[in-house]
Amino acid sequence: MDIDSYMQTLGRQAREAATEMAKASTRAKNDALMALARLLRQAGDPLQEANGRDISAAQTAGLAAPMVDRLRLTGKVIDTVAEGCEQLAAMPDPVGEIGNVKRRPSGISVGQMRVPLGVFGMIYESRPNVTIEAASLAIKSGNACILRGGSEAIQSNLALWKLVQEALAAAGLPRNAVQMVETTDRAAVGALITMPAYVDVIVPRGGKGLIERISNEAKVTVIKHLDGNCHTYVDAEFDMDKALAVTENAKTQKYSPCNATESLLVHEKAAAAFLPRIGAIFAAKGVEMRCDAGSKAILSGVAGATVVDATEEDWSTEYLAPIISVKLVSGVDEAIAHINRYSSHHTDAILTTHHPNAMQFLREVDSSSVMINASTRFADGFEYGLGAEIGISTDKIHARGPVGLEGLTSLKWVVMGDGHVRQ
Repeated sequence: MDIDSYMQTLGRQAREAATEMAKASTRAKNDALMALARLLRQAGDPLQEANGRDISAAQTAGLAAPMVDRLRLTGKVIDTVAEGCEQLAAMPDPVGEIGNVKRRPSGISVGQMRVPLGVFGMIYESRPNVTIEAASLAIKSGNACILRGGSEAIQSNLALWKLVQEALAAAGLPRNAVQMVETTDRAAVGALITMPAYVDVIVPRGGKGLIERISNEAKVTVIKHLDGNCHTYVDAEFDMDKALAVTENAKTQKYSPCNATESLLVHEKAAAAFLPRIGAIFAAKGVEMRCDAGSKAILSGVAGATVVDATEEDWSTEYLAPIISVKLVSGVDEAIAHINRYSSHHTDAILTTHHPNAMQFLREVDSSSVMINASTRFADGFEYGLGAEIGISTDKIHARGPVGLEGLTSLKWVVMGDGHVRQ
């Protein structure tokens, strides 16, 4: 296959489809989303067979268990993405909205209209459900997209993509509005990220190595986050039962996502009461604790606990595994300073019953999602009511945090007059 020629063809087709999608009616886009939800729920055996081939190949290749877990299209995963399509269909269509209209002294009215970005390229690893999340968001936001999933999920991604194209055709929308790169040749990625004539935005979603490569080599705007080093901070004044439940969930509900807590900060006044109890929970679940001197002195007494000395590198590490770093802090100021220094600015939470500290934490922690008394695992487009997400951005321009419909649109200025001329 001539990769450059193939990718240029995908690009041209995407640009043509983007023109049609930008003017598609809300009804047609919603019809496509509802059709896709139905098709997903009806896919059954063929989809599971394709997913099974990917899982079998991954296990044979010795892929790590957390990575194999990301490949699985369970009934719950399918229901979630189908519900996401329905949720998107029920949401207001942002395309064409005009806001912030102001009458100027000259007599003209100036406002801003929300419009699609055009064509976005999505490069992702492991999770095949991302195929549906990206496709559904592209449809509702009036964009076209070119999807390139990981080679480990190629069969699942192709099976899902066929459902997307069927749903688009059923709604009278161009099939090429959502295209899948059908080759696993890595040269296709290099071509996709260097086609500014056809691609307006690139969204990489995967490991740090992938995202660093895309960021360094792309000739197209990139929406990205490199790490998910998320923190949970237990303040001096806190509810023990809630803090235990939230901390356990934030770390152990699933180890592989980017919104799992990787660092636990505990106020030194709360440590003696809180650490032995959360330590026992972690010990029972096989979570290794990498500790500073203060937390190690307390946690070393927990039966069955694996407690080791933390290194400087641990404070900034995204483990994606049953490992957590633990540190005592003197108060909310030190917790905030630590987070702003070491975190990846993804998601950080405070567990407290002291309202002023909660508000200070919200204001001063420089992350894309900041939470009070809630698990960091909630940092997700579906949980935020976005219907689905294209990814999570830790950038500060255009889109930040979970990127949903509005993150895939832009604003253009519109001016309304009645024969007005500038004096």
